[in-house]
Amino acid sequence: MVKVINFMHEVSLCKAEIAVFPECALTGYALSDEEATAIAESIPGPRTDRLSEACREADLMAVVVGTIEKDEFGQLYNSAVLVGLDGLIAHYRKTHLPFLGVDRYLAAGDALPGPFETPIGRLGLLICYDLRFPEPSRVLALAGAQVILLPTAWPSAATLYPDFMAQSRASENGVFLVAANRVGEERGTSFLGRSVIVGPDGGMLAEAGSEGEEILCAEIDPERSDLKQLIFVPGEYELYPFDDRRPELYRPIIE
Repeated sequence: MVKVINFMHEVSLCKAEIAVFPECALTGYALSDEEATAIAESIPGPRTDRLSEACREADLMAVVVGTIEKDEFGQLYNSAVLVGLDGLIAHYRKTHLPFLGVDRYLAAGDALPGPFETPIGRLGLLICYDLRFPEPSRVLALAGAQVILLPTAWPSAATLYPDFMAQSRASENGVFLVAANRVGEERGTSFLGRSVIVGPDGGMLAEAGSEGEEILCAEIDPERSDLKQLIFVPGEYELYPFDDRRPELYRPIIE
């Protein structure tokens, strides 16, 4: 928590309005079942209260951080919290779980909530492996998300995500995508780094390296995500990816 709060203050020096941190940033990712149970916390709870206080201290409108959640029945989830000046705005439970790290012991979330209306824009939340599946990002985009915020723990072999998937998901849905990845090593697991901020055209706005912790900053206009048409040559070469969809042909996806 201390490192997250320190980075929040550093980010505020960039005049940022929101900060996004990696998956399980508050708890660690390479945990055993017993360790996850011991460290999990309810949402909202003391951690989200402290993050809200830190937003006020750092003059940030919001922060997104990964943690491990324990619900009222004792079930554990890999969760991301969206916290603002007045407390918890929303949280999301990871819906797609790889056989990796603490995810081996957790329950999968059963909903894709959002997007969440904020003064910054309409924000969607996903976590790490969710990005490998095209459907979650599309569901959020169809619901009006302008920015998808993605805490991640991409391991060192997961180069496919920053090389292709982040840009593909952003461009195919016409949204901004912010992926904050872990870097370095935790208990023998090496993480890729290479956090990215991608524009709705798939263009890379900022990318971190893989050697150490970095702060990425980018100025975005969330309303750009509302313009789904692509006009290359007016009257000759125009694309309308959302209007041109054929949902009646896609039913096998859910069967």
